[in-house]
Amino acid sequence: MKRFLRFIFFTALIILVFWLGKQFGSKNVNQSILSNSLIVREIAELASLEVQGVANIKRSNIEEDGSWSSNMKKAFLENTIWVSIPYQAKYGVDISEKNFHVTISDKKIVVNLPEPHLLSYELTVDKMETANRKGWFLFQDDETYTDVQKKLYKTSREQLENNKLYLSQSKDKIAKIIKQYYQPFLADHQLEIAFDNTAYNPLN
Repeated sequence: MKRFLRFIFFTALIILVFWLGKQFGSKNVNQSILSNSLIVREIAELASLEVQGVANIKRSNIEEDGSWSSNMKKAFLENTIWVSIPYQAKYGVDISEKNFHVTISDKKIVVNLPEPHLLSYELTVDKMETANRKGWFLFQDDETYTDVQKKLYKTSREQLENNKLYLSQSKDKIAKIIKQYYQPFLADHQLEIAFDNTAYNPLN
């Protein structure tokens, strides 16, 4: 909620500055918009990509090969667990003085940002669904569920950290919002957005 209110505040501030520049035709006002890296930094930090999904895991001591020995083990010693938990993830950039800068020239605006990454990952444990199948000789063990949940968190987080689609979508969202900020100046300026000093081209 706090991040949303900050976003609304900076959006309103941008609109106000643009309006003042248009009303009074001030070149100084427009130049201040161009070179105000603080606003661009805030925009980039607030333009996070939020993703929701469901993480699943299955752990079993049985191989489903249909053999006689597997069927016997399944009847008496099987320990199969399914766990399904919804998650919420957020991608974006962590900006510091070293990894962020805005360079303005007569005809070009260059915004350099760090690479986006997974900022946060939360499992909605209160909506967790579980199921299990046990052989006759096995009893319920709550610690097993705890171990499976820990493994589920670790593996699903690693998958999201390396999810190229979400990382690309995060870049798209950040680049799109920064482009909207600089849109009034793109008639006589070229905008280049770079992540980790590598130019990012798909500015649609």
